[in-house]
Amino acid sequence: MRFDILTVLPGLLESPFAHSILLRAQKKGIAEIHVHNLRDYATNKHKSVDDYPYGGGSGMVMMIEPFAACIEKLKAEREYDEVIFMTPDGETLNQNIANQLSVKGNIIILCGHYKGIDQRVRDLYVTREMSIGDYVLSGGELPAAVLVDTVVRLIPGVLSDETSALSDSFQGDLLDAPVYTRPADWNGHKVPDILLSGNTPEIEKWRFEQALERTKTRRPDLLNE
Repeated sequence: MRFDILTVLPGLLESPFAHSILLRAQKKGIAEIHVHNLRDYATNKHKSVDDYPYGGGSGMVMMIEPFAACIEKLKAEREYDEVIFMTPDGETLNQNIANQLSVKGNIIILCGHYKGIDQRVRDLYVTREMSIGDYVLSGGELPAAVLVDTVVRLIPGVLSDETSALSDSFQGDLLDAPVYTRPADWNGHKVPDILLSGNTPEIEKWRFEQALERTKTRRPDLLNE
């Protein structure tokens, strides 16, 4: 799977993709992550990618030319399944969407900045608009990193335990059950006896009941969908 991320701040994305699961996925050749500096596609000598908004108002707007030039170049090299724009007014990313995207081949992700991007970029190139929550960040770089992380970990071969991602919170619209490890007794605080019993069917039943109860308490909206 390949991700091409368009941004004016490529340095913001260096660390998230250089560690842990995302690094291992790249070393295994399972995922490719390419970050493109939009200033390399600027059409003026100052390499500026933004200008004042038509009609007045505060802030600056990212211009269409750099986005168009980079997207057209990438599309000339390969086909893309999605061109995703990270924006607060997009659909909210959830586990079901991550599952859908994890079976795609090539994805372009656009990171906005300043006041936003020229609407024509969204109209002409974007196939899907995504948000990671009802709040505003300084740019789309951190949301892009979140999107890539949540999708890549679902690709077969990325996690050492293939079943781990399938039991995460939100898979099956339930939060995860409580988890424990050694020691079994810490200062009088004990691990539930059922988890030490070795009775797999009863353990799975307990985990489901705990997950259901935790979801009812913390995220009842998941059960109403």
